[in-house]
Order: sequence, then C-alpha cells, then structure tokens
Amino acid sequence: MGLAVSANIGSAATIVGNPQNMIIGISSGISFVDFTSALLPVSLISLFVGWIVIIVIYRKEFTSHKFEIGNVAEAKIYKPLLIKSIIATLLMIAAFIYGFSIPLSAFAAACLLLITRRLKPERVFREIDWSLLVFFSGLFIVTGAIETTGISGYLFTKVETFIYDSVVNLSVSSAILSNLVSNVPAVLLFRPVIPTCPDPTNAWLILAMATTFAGNLTLIGSVANLIVAESAKSKGINLSFAEYLKSGALIAVISIGVGIVFFL
Repeated sequence: MGLAVSANIGSAATIVGNPQNMIIGISSGISFVDFTSALLPVSLISLFVGWIVIIVIYRKEFTSHKFEIGNVAEAKIYKPLLIKSIIATLLMIAAFIYGFSIPLSAFAAACLLLITRRLKPERVFREIDWSLLVFFSGLFIVTGAIETTGISGYLFTKVETFIYDSVVNLSVSSAILSNLVSNVPAVLLFRPVIPTCPDPTNAWLILAMATTFAGNLTLIGSVANLIVAESAKSKGINLSFAEYLKSGALIAVISIGVGIVFFL
C-alpha cells in the first residue's frame, strides 16, 4: 500500500512524473520549473498524510524488528550502462529546466542510449509489460470512441459552468472521471475544455493534481496500483479491491483536500 500510494502522490510533483502530467505539460505549455514549483509542495504534504494514514491503519505491522528479507541474489551492476544512463538522465533534466521541448528532450535521451547500446534488443523486449500495453490500448480505444461520437463534448457542454465555478468542482469532477475511465483518458477528455477556463494555467495544474491523487481512491484508479497488486500477488499477498479501499480512499480524499486548499 505504501508503494502504491506514494508512487501516485510522488508522480504529481513533475511533468514527467506520470503520463497524464506529460500530456498536460505538452498541451498547456507550462514549463518544467513552474509545474514543479506549483505541485511539489502539495505532493510533499500529501506524502506525509499518506504515511500517517498507513501507519495508523496497519499499526500492527510496524514493529521495532527488522524485516526478514531472506536470500536475495546480489545485483550485478554493469558500470558502462549505469554511467551512460546517469549522463543521459542528467542531460534530459537539464534540458527540461532550460525550457527545451519535453518530448524532444526525452526522445534525445532515449536515442543517446539506443545508439550507444551494447544489449541485444531481445533482452530489452523481455522487460516490456505487454499486458499493461494492451490495458492502455483498451483505455484509449474507449476514450477515443467517447470523443469521436461526441459524447464527451455533449457532457462537458452540460457541466462546463459547474467545472468553471470553483477549484472544488473542477477537482471533484476530475477525480470522479479519473476513476471511471482512468486518469490518462480523463485528461484526454478534459484537454479541449481546460483552455476555455478563466485561468487556464491554474486549471491545468488543478487537473494534474486531482487526476493523479484520485488514482489512490480505488485499486483500479491508476496503473501503478495494478502493477503493485500484480507484484504482490506473485509474492503470495492478496491486495484486494476491498483491502485497498481501507487506506487508499482515505488518502485520496485527504490529499485532494490538501490540493484544493493549496490552490484556493
């Protein structure tokens, strides 16, 4: 639970923290520095909130004894690849900070690693989570169908005054939609509407905050949750929908509340 909720909360802090933030960053034109300075404080406060909630709910699991890790194979570090990856990452972050295009900066860093690679493509392909890609493809098909048929435009026309009315309304509607179609498709559906808001920059930042923190509401709220649940299952731990709600829902509500207060 700690891994799932902290991954969601922490990803809100930067444009490259998660896919929906990347879409927002590209669509809004907000710089990497401005985005981080606006959302980093909210993420840090919410991370502290998540820590407190998990300690209270799972207090019996927190003792003075160290975890029994068992036999873990020592990781082999391939230094040339490690150094090359660090250099590429630092160059990418520097490009973000100096205002270069985010997609081009990320693409250039990826090209640097691919051009100088020493690993066989097959080894890279084995690390790809194909089921996750199929899941995302399904979400985008549903989202594309909603947008193409005009359903999203019709719905937003009916509720646009409600969304424009306040920070609370935009945050709540974003959180609800994120748990209906997932956060990335929710941002895609909101994308044509946000530029028409009275303060588009603030609206983009609120959308980033609400859709990301809403991922903690339910087990299917974000892809990170599903990855954690699958990983836990392989270790013999059943992170069920009901079990997730015990702490996830409370953390989502409080963290979105913190974000609303911050933006107000």
